[in-house]
Amino acid sequence: MKRHCQGFTLIEIMMVVIIIGILAAIAIPNYADYLTRSRITQATAGLSEKRVRMEQFFQDNHFYFQPAAGGNPAINGPACDNDTTTSQYFDFTCPTLTATTYTLTATGKSSMAGFTYTVTQANVRATTAVQSGWGTPPVACWVTSKGGGC
Repeated sequence: MKRHCQGFTLIEIMMVVIIIGILAAIAIPNYADYLTRSRITQATAGLSEKRVRMEQFFQDNHFYFQPAAGGNPAINGPACDNDTTTSQYFDFTCPTLTATTYTLTATGKSSMAGFTYTVTQANVRATTAVQSGWGTPPVACWVTSKGGGC
């Protein structure tokens, strides 16, 4: 009478390990890119929201920034205060601010370091820096996908 062994052969186990390795080699980089793309929305949404606040301020006051005069403190739009707490992955600043112009900037931090996005009072959107493999800045749009796609 023949005896049948139950179990897997070494070849079958090795084939499963190879298949899992191939799937992991594809899935892990794609997942990392997916996370980066999802975090970019914090910058673009934050800049859009802050731009709306600046425009509302301008409609009410007819200026984005008023220098200090006669002992009064300088007045600037509410979105131009440095903001390092709203977003986990981006810091928001306003490096350029005059009575009639501004530039809002989102600078990446933590795992998003290397990304920098800007928007101006004319709604000119730009990407001034990206991580390696995400295109070649500066680009006159907000880069939201690998390869420089906007």
